[in-house]
Amino acid sequence: MTDAELRELVLAEGEAAEELYAEADRVRREHVGEAVHMRGIIEFSSHCRCRCGYCGLRADNQELRRFRMTPEEVLQGCQEVADLGFGTVVLQSGEDEWWTAERLAGLVTDIKSLTPLAVTLSVGERDEEDYRLWKAAGADRYLLKHETANAQLYARLHPGMTLESRLHCQDVLFRLGYQVGSGCIVGLPGQTPEILVEDLRLIESRQYHMCGIGPLIPHPDTPLGEQAAGSVRTTLNMMALTRLLVPDVMMPATTALETAQAGLRLKALKSGANVLMPNLTPRRFASFYDIYPGKKAPQLTLAQEVERTKAIAREAGRPVATGPGHSPRVS
Repeated sequence: MTDAELRELVLAEGEAAEELYAEADRVRREHVGEAVHMRGIIEFSSHCRCRCGYCGLRADNQELRRFRMTPEEVLQGCQEVADLGFGTVVLQSGEDEWWTAERLAGLVTDIKSLTPLAVTLSVGERDEEDYRLWKAAGADRYLLKHETANAQLYARLHPGMTLESRLHCQDVLFRLGYQVGSGCIVGLPGQTPEILVEDLRLIESRQYHMCGIGPLIPHPDTPLGEQAAGSVRTTLNMMALTRLLVPDVMMPATTALETAQAGLRLKALKSGANVLMPNLTPRRFASFYDIYPGKKAPQLTLAQEVERTKAIAREAGRPVATGPGHSPRVS
């Protein structure tokens, strides 16, 4: 597809959008099958050194009640994820310097020795030696979203950070043998259809193993608090186009999409997505990971949350996969 064709499809509405979703669903079926892969997320620290303009965890947010799980609490949470039948745990946090490379490596070692889980880490930009240490400890995947492929927009939203540094970290992760995940936010201020095409071209050129795309959900305690929410239609269009450009990508129906509009995880599963990621953070901590509004303390137990998530796959007419659900590119 040309850039002009991509731009037109980014903006697709009505019948054109539905045709796009149907084609993405067909490509998904052909390249990654019918199964929906489940990832259990544990958000284990809300401390963060960064000041990203859209994120409720930003260091400047004095209204946030911070928390940090201990290694023992995280390990117990991982054992619960395994007991619930999951094959993968996603460990996500702010860029918390208390979690040194050695602490996190020890945790990964314990998880791999005590559970059958594949481990995805999402803890931000770190030195190459940190990434190397975690890979040696047994980490399988790493999620580090590029957020926007436009360097100027990236710099405006990430004080003191650069897109070049973010992509360098991804390069290191690829070289070390991680399954690498990225993704972008739809609806950022100053983001044009042309910039969204830049995102798609970046995703296509780097051939990520995983890609998560969600709408901006403005947080009142951030500089983007007055910004309009990102378009869910454009988000679905971007997801579908990502499936067409990287046919074997592992792509979640994101929680942000569901937060923006109830029922959209089901729509996403019919538009190219093949992953669901229920929040399995221990309930006494879950309400404090206030990355965007609407992400409140889950009222359901872990088992109820799992069942609710599996029901979305069933409603889509899709089986729930067992096992770790690695990228098809991993033997």
